[in-house]
Amino acid sequence: MYLVTANEMQAMDRRTIETFGLPGRILMENAGRGAAAFLIELFPDIAARRVGVIAGRGNNGGDGYVIARCLSQRNVDVTVFLLSERARVTGDAAANLNLLSPLGVPVVEIPNLEAFDTVRASMRDRDLWVDAILGTGLRSEVRGYFREVIDFINSLGLPVFAVDVPSGLNADTGQPCGTCIRAHATATFGFAKTGHFQFPGTALSAKLRVVDIGIPPHVVEEVAPRQFLLTDRDVQNDVNRRPPDSHKGHTGHLLLVAGAPGKTGAAAMAAMAAMRAGAGLVTLAAPSGINPILASRVLEVMTALLPEIEGGRLGMSAFEPIRLLLAGKRCLAIGPGLGQAPDTRELLQRLVVESRLPLVIDADGLNNLAGATAILKESAAPVVMTPHPGEMARLAETTVAAVQTDRIACAREFARTFKVHLVLKGAHTVIAHPDGFTFINSTGNSGMASGGMGDVLTGLIAGFITQGFPIAAACHLGVYLHGAAADRQAKRKGAWGYLASDVIAGIPSEIRRLLVS
Repeated sequence: MYLVTANEMQAMDRRTIETFGLPGRILMENAGRGAAAFLIELFPDIAARRVGVIAGRGNNGGDGYVIARCLSQRNVDVTVFLLSERARVTGDAAANLNLLSPLGVPVVEIPNLEAFDTVRASMRDRDLWVDAILGTGLRSEVRGYFREVIDFINSLGLPVFAVDVPSGLNADTGQPCGTCIRAHATATFGFAKTGHFQFPGTALSAKLRVVDIGIPPHVVEEVAPRQFLLTDRDVQNDVNRRPPDSHKGHTGHLLLVAGAPGKTGAAAMAAMAAMRAGAGLVTLAAPSGINPILASRVLEVMTALLPEIEGGRLGMSAFEPIRLLLAGKRCLAIGPGLGQAPDTRELLQRLVVESRLPLVIDADGLNNLAGATAILKESAAPVVMTPHPGEMARLAETTVAAVQTDRIACAREFARTFKVHLVLKGAHTVIAHPDGFTFINSTGNSGMASGGMGDVLTGLIAGFITQGFPIAAACHLGVYLHGAAADRQAKRKGAWGYLASDVIAGIPSEIRRLLVS
């Protein structure tokens, strides 16, 4: 499913009007009518409500005028509160505004803060609001009386229906521009915007409906959006049924280098997740001192004892044994519970440069690359990195706040620069590929905010690569199934309190669901 930026959507609108010949007024009519239908579906008692349409003078306001007309024709008590002088409304928006007069729809002009102060009391008699103030083109901070109006609407505590995006939301990043409408639901036009699927934009948009306004397929192909939402349908195309004569030699052998004293759980969960993903064989290579613990926890996984340095961690003395273990393997996963001793850092960096197998790097594997990301350009093998925002900030030498402000841009820039597959974990995990294509995950929930979930994801992605899935497909499947299994646990056990090991156990059922649906 396509996700678009504001510029991409504007380009589609423009091409549809100028080259395809579909007038902008028809696009606005389709948008407003589709939004009105969604609004009526949400509020079947709307005829008994008093609706206020708070609108700007641009095309977002024009969509609001169409909605007001549709409601009026259903005998709904609707009033338009125009944040401008009527004479300043132009183009298609003006044409739709003028249609309200013959229908007797009141239009209250509010061109400034002084005028707003005089109508606040009358605005309080509305019990449902349509937000058509600001559209997808907003980039700067909301100021002046527009800010006052948005904050006032939010303060009423009433349902608000947003047109395209909640006013004040950056349509690309999902960040509020100083202030933002808190919507009950949002009707967006043509395609969902990337900001709808990045927090806090997801929460501010609430229930989202995409309204088809008539953008022809060839226009979409010409603009060629590079962002996608991962859904069941998308990942189903990546799942292959196994031949009936498959055996563990066909389904691959993974080498996982992980673990240290006190971090045996991370290593064990990554190994078991790879098995649940369908890897034929997994060898868990870890410091020799923790082997008795690991061998008792991962019955289906083979273990390899590596020489350890002071503190029971791995260092350069383990490099040659690991190099020998790589023979016959299809993937190398490294990082969960590894630790960050200087000698461990040297080992990790040497493996990145010299491994010829696809690499999945997580946790301390990432931390040991911080400040040395240039060596990623020396890797001869595909690299998958799975940082959480803190690890991403260390890798990109920035702050967590900067990462979270524009997760898509951060992930995409890093992936392109270092030619890696970057999985930026968090709510709506972002998967960015070296070619610039970016995917946003639609599964997962806040109950995943617990220890071990990242280790599970490492194992899943590595497990799919080991079976021979293309790198991008392995990333998509791992991330999507990880969240889907967690969603199933949340439904069965509660919104939180389920464990990473519960998610591991649910992976085969989610694979089966994809295969049979």
